[in-house]
Amino acid sequence: MQQEVVDFLIIGSGVAGLRAAIELAPHGEVLVITKDRPSESSTEYAQGGIAAVMSDEDEVGIHFEDTLKAGDGLCKEDAVRTLVQEGPERIVELISWGAAFDKEGTKLSLSLEAAHSRRRILHAHGDSTGKELERVLLKKVRTYPSVRKYPFAMTIDLIVRDSVCHGAYVLKGGAVAALFAKATILATGGAGQLYSRTTNPQVATGDGMAIAFRGGAVLEDMEFVQFHPTSLYSPTAPQFLLSEAMRGEGALLRNIDKKQFMGSYHAHAELAPRDIVSRAIISEMVKTNSNHVYLDLRHLEKHFVKNRFPRIHSTCLRYDIDITEDLIPVSPAAHYIMGGVKTDIDGRTSVRGLYAAGEVSCTGVHGANRLASNSLLEGLVFGARTGTAACEMTVRPDSSIRYNFTPSTIPDTDEIRRALRKLMWEKAGIIRCAKSLGEAADQLRVWRDHIHRDYATRNELELKNMLTISEIIVQAALARKGSVGAHYRSDHKERGERWQEHLWWDRQSLAMHNLALLPEGKDSCGR
Repeated sequence: MQQEVVDFLIIGSGVAGLRAAIELAPHGEVLVITKDRPSESSTEYAQGGIAAVMSDEDEVGIHFEDTLKAGDGLCKEDAVRTLVQEGPERIVELISWGAAFDKEGTKLSLSLEAAHSRRRILHAHGDSTGKELERVLLKKVRTYPSVRKYPFAMTIDLIVRDSVCHGAYVLKGGAVAALFAKATILATGGAGQLYSRTTNPQVATGDGMAIAFRGGAVLEDMEFVQFHPTSLYSPTAPQFLLSEAMRGEGALLRNIDKKQFMGSYHAHAELAPRDIVSRAIISEMVKTNSNHVYLDLRHLEKHFVKNRFPRIHSTCLRYDIDITEDLIPVSPAAHYIMGGVKTDIDGRTSVRGLYAAGEVSCTGVHGANRLASNSLLEGLVFGARTGTAACEMTVRPDSSIRYNFTPSTIPDTDEIRRALRKLMWEKAGIIRCAKSLGEAADQLRVWRDHIHRDYATRNELELKNMLTISEIIVQAALARKGSVGAHYRSDHKERGERWQEHLWWDRQSLAMHNLALLPEGKDSCGR
């Protein structure tokens, strides 16, 4: 088996991983692993923008309160305070590195999004903010000769001995390699591909959460999956995200009968929190027996729409939709997971030598429902903090550890993957209940044997990780008998007892939960 020893190992190259690499670069050799090309991440696809207090009309304290309110009572205040206080400094830093945020004259152009009480969303090239951040961070990383990229390498598992992480085993070019490091940082993003409708790229299969779980780390808040209300709905088009900034600029939602409906669901109408808008859309789809609703920008000035949303405009035109003249068919899609690998505000996990930052992690900053455009900021702030903390790790990597790798195969990988995504969408999606979640749990038990084997292809390893994280999400959703934030149970619409507690999951607790779980009634979800 090929072996390599480096100082710092980063798995993932989105905003969090790249920002951590920049922090680590002056302190040793840094190896950045990606299972695809280095720029393929959720960061690249982020449209709306990045939230930070950058004007005299706004205050850090107001951003703090907006974040807490969106999190529906489950945000951890120290994490939120860190995010909003350090955010402006990270933005200024990006600008000094060449980030070209949109401006109005000499001032930054700031937009409004749902659940924000001030205009504080910075954007670049209209609706390509994530792509701009990725460009700037990759350019900055290239200035450090100590940082190397290791693309098209699928992480199999962490190298853990006596609750200390020493690196990771990866699959590259059909061969297994052992990469040893004194500190390993997970920055692998989310798990949107668990669902048949998602705004996430193909790489978002929950890998970092799954390998951390197998390595003995604790996962937290896994029941909280955010669904974006507006992704393009068309049989001939991909599930393309239609930024929340469109509603922030005045876009309206209409049902299949062309009638506005959000005012009937929330006082803030189109600018209500994402979970409320998503459920409202589902309700209207049920009422009107349709597969989508419409997003309407026809009343806005055409030149403004084209310049504000150039990427969305050009993409929709490819599918014969002119967003300045046509109603846009939309429906919700899985977008972001608030839960992940439990960390402190410096990225430390429950396994020594293992860190996590960005969507793969759970600092508690998002609570039960992420505030719009806080995700890119999270990657910057906590990516930098995690890099700083990892510099202090003094554990010497133990390269004597050996991996017993006996690969198996899954003959029907693609079929199971498709069935899993359909199952999670229908049974553990926007509206849940004991019956639907129980049915999901039953089917996941049928597939459980695939979780406990070794595989030698990316597709099989991804499916193993997807099955692992799906089971944890379902068990967490069953365990939380109440509705909070993005977690909505039609059979427990109130918050429930002890609702402010956070649910933790490790290998032992999941096993105990599976053994103790019994069917919980025969009520059906009110879809």
